[in-house]
Amino acid sequence: MIYAPLVEWLMATNILDNSLLVECRMAVEQALESVVESAMSGPYAAAMDLAKEILLAGGKRIRPVLTLLAYDLSGGDNRSEIMDFAVAMELIHTATLVHDDVYDGAKLRRGVQTLHEKYGLDHAIIGGDFLFVMGFGLGGRYEENIVRIMAETCAAIASGELKQIQHISDLSTGPEDYYEIVRGKTAGPFASACECAAIIAGATPSEIQSMRDFGMELGIAFQLVDDLLDLVGDERMGKARGTDIHEGKMTLPIIHALTLLHGEARRNLAEVLENFHDDRWDEIQILLDQSSSMDYCRILIHNHLERALGYLHNFPKSEVRDVLESMTRQVMVRNV
Repeated sequence: MIYAPLVEWLMATNILDNSLLVECRMAVEQALESVVESAMSGPYAAAMDLAKEILLAGGKRIRPVLTLLAYDLSGGDNRSEIMDFAVAMELIHTATLVHDDVYDGAKLRRGVQTLHEKYGLDHAIIGGDFLFVMGFGLGGRYEENIVRIMAETCAAIASGELKQIQHISDLSTGPEDYYEIVRGKTAGPFASACECAAIIAGATPSEIQSMRDFGMELGIAFQLVDDLLDLVGDERMGKARGTDIHEGKMTLPIIHALTLLHGEARRNLAEVLENFHDDRWDEIQILLDQSSSMDYCRILIHNHLERALGYLHNFPKSEVRDVLESMTRQVMVRNV
């Protein structure tokens, strides 16, 4: 049986018929369910009963699937030695989502009520903390170098989140600020997942670096695509239009437009952002077209993904590399 969220994601990425991808996703789902079942029979049942609602509510599972594929590409031949780390990545990612929802006041996540909306802030914070602890508990079974990378990645997520909060509705935010936030919050976890997978697989130092660089480029492109989807919407992928603008987040298309526009056009964009509501979408689109900011971001996405593909080509051609290349190329055409 194929899980419904899996089918939806694979249909959206046009790779439903790839048996290796289905195999990885199913393995991740089974491992997550095993972690939940084990915790539900132990002394932490109450905490897991709370956290499992969001953990098992679906999601694309991109990070753990990417971890498994990076391990395979790097020469790993025993998935059981990487699975705990892959699950740890998903637990930590889900913990960040729980806390992000608190910051953003989100009402839904993965099609269900957010924990703070359903149970209150106290329960949501505890649920997120519990998922972090569970993730580090699994990741802590690996060598010291892996644990250090995990810790540095989580610290960078926190720093990126703080920097993003500091730049809420800050019209002076520059591209360098944006990239610092993205490398911490989104791309860093992609990069460390691929890097650690290669380390666990026993790859060479150059292969480990290639996997890290691949993950970083893919993660940056992934966030840029999300920025564009916030401006156009994508119901198929559960991305509503305008969430970032309503929250005052400074995404790259907006930063670019504020940088390129001058005089009255720049003042108009600043006024729209400071007093935004859904009736002003046409004004936003006209100004973004005037600055060519959407096209600029599409070019950046293409460049980051081309670099990601280049790092994959440091490995011999194989079915695994073909799947990773296919996933990378699909990001290029994800309705932007």
